[in-house]
Amino acid sequence: MLTVEQNEELTQVGPGTPMGELLRRYWYPIAFEEDFDTVPSKTVRLLSENWTLFKTPKGGRYGIVAEACPHRSASLTYGVVHEDGIRCGYHGWKWDFEGNCLEQPAESDNQNFRDRVKQKAGKAQVMGGMVWVYVGPDPAPELPRFDVFVEDGMRDVGHSTLPCNWLQIMENSVDPHHVEWLHGYYFEFLGQTEGFDAPKAFQKKHLRTGFEEMEWGILKRRVLEGGTEDNDDWKVGHPLVFPFYMRVGGAGIDQMQIRVPIDDTTTWKLFYSLHHPEGGQWEQQDRPVVYQYQWRDEQGRFITDYIEGQDIMAWVSQGPVTDRTQEHLGRSDAGVAMLRKMFKENMKKVADGEDPIGTVREKHDVIPLPCERDKFGAEREFAAAFITMGSMRYSPIKQQLLDLHESAWANKEKAKAGA
Repeated sequence: MLTVEQNEELTQVGPGTPMGELLRRYWYPIAFEEDFDTVPSKTVRLLSENWTLFKTPKGGRYGIVAEACPHRSASLTYGVVHEDGIRCGYHGWKWDFEGNCLEQPAESDNQNFRDRVKQKAGKAQVMGGMVWVYVGPDPAPELPRFDVFVEDGMRDVGHSTLPCNWLQIMENSVDPHHVEWLHGYYFEFLGQTEGFDAPKAFQKKHLRTGFEEMEWGILKRRVLEGGTEDNDDWKVGHPLVFPFYMRVGGAGIDQMQIRVPIDDTTTWKLFYSLHHPEGGQWEQQDRPVVYQYQWRDEQGRFITDYIEGQDIMAWVSQGPVTDRTQEHLGRSDAGVAMLRKMFKENMKKVADGEDPIGTVREKHDVIPLPCERDKFGAEREFAAAFITMGSMRYSPIKQQLLDLHESAWANKEKAKAGA
């Protein structure tokens, strides 16, 4: 268990906090491109601060500045967007992309005053149909182009805002044993109780688990009942990508689970999925299909008859911030202990003026991440279960995804038969 102070150090993300300073060294998705199809600006909250994210009308350039105008704190979200920045709607003070004050109409004879006023500003870019922002110190690192976001395939992304701290979601990523119990044993109980067939792929017992530090975070491995170390689940595994992603997938589905720390008690949780099964054919997409998944029913109860809904129940029911002074970690929680140690080490790196793990300083086209293909030794079954019994069941293109994977399997079997 942790002390109150240790728990606060790991969970508080505001400016000036050790974790907040670490997290400000990374890029975050904070909106979708489609959000700006009808409006030029929107308020976003990230790391316990409110920001105005805007897009220029002609050039399509994105910028991000603190929402409150330094003049008298009016919202810049309701300002006028220009090609060179954004103008406050209240008194016309104009700010460029770096937070410099370009104009103060009622103070035109006071040049020194204008030069002394600065607005907090970050960087913004588009990747994979999402708008990503960096709000830390210069020089900004490169936006990491992880494979899921830039490779070809059919894409959809489910999202929802959850009322809990992001760290309790991240700790779930290095807790493989919950799979056989929450998604296996409990799911089977729920199926028997409510009259549906729970997926069998998640019910296999863990015989061995392993965690190792790697370039991007922590690689998680497992040997399941009936399997060996030659199976993908151990030989390849999949990574927790430090500090706020988990890369998962299998059977032609690659997914990045994204946990954006809005503030100490709120997380924007996204499931960004890329469908590109071998033998499959799909039309090019300009943007991913965006949908919102549900996690509470009309009575306010958690919706737990799908995989991610079960996870959400476990995360949110811990409370807004998990009280780790009351926990009792066992040997099976080795991954959780490793993750906390990694956060502590990288908070110290930042305090010492060093780059934390996963900082990208060189331009690149794509960053491939390791991820098993034959998931749980149930590749074909896994793909269908992932779509119909996961958050993708809320996707408006669910049937198209199922058809894509079925046709890909048919094509592979046809090719195999003709070989």
